[in-house]
Amino acid sequence: MTPTRMPTAPPRAPRDRMPEDHRHMIRRRWLTAVIIVLLVGIPAGYLVISAGQSRDSGRDKERESSAAGLQDNWPSQMKRRVFEVPIPSGAWDVAYYETSNWKTSRLYVRFTTTAAGLDTFLAESGAARSQLTPGRITIGERDRSIAAWTFLNGPTWSGTTITREEPRPTTDITVDLTEPAFPRVYAVSTTSP
Repeated sequence: MTPTRMPTAPPRAPRDRMPEDHRHMIRRRWLTAVIIVLLVGIPAGYLVISAGQSRDSGRDKERESSAAGLQDNWPSQMKRRVFEVPIPSGAWDVAYYETSNWKTSRLYVRFTTTAAGLDTFLAESGAARSQLTPGRITIGERDRSIAAWTFLNGPTWSGTTITREEPRPTTDITVDLTEPAFPRVYAVSTTSP
């Protein structure tokens, strides 16, 4: 038995397309140009705005980092958290300075508080007033010179060092207890990124 063939349709003649008129061509080109501008322009505009914001943020950080010595201000909440320096609310005469390099970062903080504020600060730092050693200045010469702190004889100094498990910071605390009701706290918190 031979297979029967189905009759095939005759080939279609190509449709003649009407040539595009000038107005339609201009409209199509205009629409193509608008789409290209939107596809390229919006991301490019976003990049320009983003770069400007990043540059401004970098300038602010550079300005803060280039400040020489202590700044009479509270360190940001983030810095206090990272360096684990919980300045008690109500503290006054607060100043700080931060240094960073590829090896270590340090936050230098000075503030005056009340006796209860000192206890709160020590407890939140992981220490207690009983750990303050009378006559002990725990902040080294190098850190004193960076922060321009001078610990003269005469005031009643007490100090302790809080050592935490890496990568958490180590904090050297020295307190001027000459005026026990209003102790002045000096702290240097060091971390290795």
